[in-house]
Amino acid sequence: MTKNIIWDLDGTLLDSLQDLHLAVNHALRTYAMPERTYDEVRQFVGNGVRRLMALSVPQGEDNPQFDDVFSCFKAYYVEHCQDHTAPYPGILATLKELHARGHRMAIVSNKLQDGVTELHQRFFTDVIDIAVGEREGVRRKPHADMVLLAMQQLGATIYDTVYIGDSEVDVATAHNASLPCLSVLWGFRDEALLRKHGATLFVHRPEELLCEEE
Repeated sequence: MTKNIIWDLDGTLLDSLQDLHLAVNHALRTYAMPERTYDEVRQFVGNGVRRLMALSVPQGEDNPQFDDVFSCFKAYYVEHCQDHTAPYPGILATLKELHARGHRMAIVSNKLQDGVTELHQRFFTDVIDIAVGEREGVRRKPHADMVLLAMQQLGATIYDTVYIGDSEVDVATAHNASLPCLSVLWGFRDEALLRKHGATLFVHRPEELLCEEE
């Protein structure tokens, strides 16, 4: 493991899928649209909530009701985003040990900044230094902009930083930032899909990250 670690949030640190699934279907149901399965929502996440809803709503953003459905989703999700969301088993203990060993860490997520800040403060503020979410003027992942911003705030370089995520978006993001990528297998994607998108380094359990240093 290198000195600095950039973490994806949903599917990597936090299991947030149930809350996202419930929010998607609340919005679809409100506008009498077909609901989505848990597995469909799992496949749709990774590129921010607008993209999630564009894939969930029939005809996507071309649907004349899209903006209303999206607003309904956001309002519901703000109220219920922490009903079931929690760190994956082993994550908090691993983060605490990495922090104790002197690693500096950041979260980079395609969630809106307010949501990222709230989740960072609730779960990770004692062990992760920086949390970067979607904001104006900074392109979302898989562009490198958000990662480079986090690295600048950490005082990190491409030579002492690793990126950890769970999706093909994270593989592409790490590549675009010229960083090595560790792909976790407890998140929203399986190994076959990740390999198809270029992933080569895999982590099965959070505790394995500590073994890298031993």
